[in-house]
Amino acid sequence: MLPFHSTDFIIFSVKKDVILKNFIVFEGLDGAGTTTQAKILAESLKKNNKTVFLDAEPTPSPIGELIRETYLKKKASTTMLALALLYSADRENHLNNPDNGIKKRLSEGSIVISDRYLYSSIAYQGVNIDPLIIENLNNYESPEYVIYIDTPVDECLKRIDKRGDEKELFEHKSFLEKTKQGFDRIFSSLPCGVKFICLNGLENIDLLSQHITEFIKA
Repeated sequence: MLPFHSTDFIIFSVKKDVILKNFIVFEGLDGAGTTTQAKILAESLKKNNKTVFLDAEPTPSPIGELIRETYLKKKASTTMLALALLYSADRENHLNNPDNGIKKRLSEGSIVISDRYLYSSIAYQGVNIDPLIIENLNNYESPEYVIYIDTPVDECLKRIDKRGDEKELFEHKSFLEKTKQGFDRIFSSLPCGVKFICLNGLENIDLLSQHITEFIKA
């Protein structure tokens, strides 16, 4: 048997080249402010009589709960590849679940907002695993909009500390610095048709929200 090399993986871009209209994704480091801004945008769109579904990854599904409540909270350990596989499985269900998946909601006319998507997997899991492997595990469709809140690592850690909770698996400085580099690499090249904006996470909440609203309406 020939030796295996991670570079032997072939990235199939077919799915990534498919754009899911009215699908909006927020990305950023832990503590960047994505959750706050996703909620603000959802409420703003609802006030304009839009049907909006707000979700996040890991999702509330059993797979997502296993990731969030067990592994991210360090109640049990596993390999980084096993965790990456769980994230990909959670995302497959998030997209394609026949009862409440993203594609079903989009087909029914909803605007779907997700706090994190496949870009987080590539940036976070790509720290410890060849990013080519992570990209192949996440060969899913692209959102129409990607909103990246670029917040310095030290500021993110300050915000995490203010929560008063025990830090999760990835919430430490050296890891987040490498993750930020991953985001920078990912967002330097996105499929044609993805509308992308990078925002300064140090701006105040209202100004960030204004930028986001203008971007979505453009």
